[in-house]
Amino acid sequence: MKRQQLITAWLTQRWPGRAFTLSPASADASFRRYFRVTWADGSTLIVMDAPPELEDCRPWLHVQQLFHATGAHVPEVIAQDLDHGFLLLSDLGNATYLSVLNQDNAATLYQDALAALVRIQRASRPGVLPEYDYALLKKELDLFPDWYLAQHHQITLTDAQRAELDTVFERLLAMNLAEPKVFVHRDYHSRNLMHLATGENPGIIDFQDAVYGPMSYDVVSLLKDAYIQWDEETALDYLVRYWDMARQAGLPIAADFGEFHRQYEWMGLQRHLKVLGIFARLYHRDGKDGYLKDLPLVEHYVRQTCERYAGFKPILALLDQAQGQTKEAGYTF
Repeated sequence: MKRQQLITAWLTQRWPGRAFTLSPASADASFRRYFRVTWADGSTLIVMDAPPELEDCRPWLHVQQLFHATGAHVPEVIAQDLDHGFLLLSDLGNATYLSVLNQDNAATLYQDALAALVRIQRASRPGVLPEYDYALLKKELDLFPDWYLAQHHQITLTDAQRAELDTVFERLLAMNLAEPKVFVHRDYHSRNLMHLATGENPGIIDFQDAVYGPMSYDVVSLLKDAYIQWDEETALDYLVRYWDMARQAGLPIAADFGEFHRQYEWMGLQRHLKVLGIFARLYHRDGKDGYLKDLPLVEHYVRQTCERYAGFKPILALLDQAQGQTKEAGYTF
């Protein structure tokens, strides 16, 4: 309540005498919250509330400028108070891709999302965003044993299991790090893409953790989405479209689609192992149980990839153990 009072005081001081109401707009997996400001004339803006001791607005502002320069539809910055952790932004509405996607509009909306992604990637250059390097990718992978296995399923790995898992992780990371590097949103999926009334889709939000890293990462986030599933044939069709658009745009994507598809699959495995750990951590550490319902789809993605590539059988065995499954001819350590 104190934060809302501070927001009200800030807006009142900036626009004295102008009546408005403040209502919750959304929250995300971090400590940020969003409020919708509705003025007396019916127009709206969004306040990002990021308590300075918990969140830093400056990375968001930096990425907003980078992405805005590409023509991507990100929120405009109307006003800011970094000392208190407030940003006043244009309102992209409350219709996420997730809330509107169906069989009839999916092709168009994904085409728009892929085109926006290619625009962002074309602007990529080193030295302006943090590197999505070995240390960060490995730290993310370790969320899987630390939170999904140990905390969520009470599985303590033996020394042999941990050594086997680390060997698999090294193989996976080598493929991830060998990819061409571009700007990476890092959460480019249906909850962070907004369906705009103007038709200039998508509106793009929640980009403050953007990095410079593997090219397939964002398209994996989009097409192997933790919140909505498409049949594999449909997802593959969208992936081919992206690959073709990227080549036409002159991006450094693999010339052979088969090679790119393998990069995409292995990048997806890194992401989904991370996501399993994050969803478990949100529940056990932060008391947020809303993501538990999304675990089965992410587990499906992990299982699907591990069944295709023999080198990932140790991960499959751990997933079986976590889900209480026994297989007659399963992998053993």
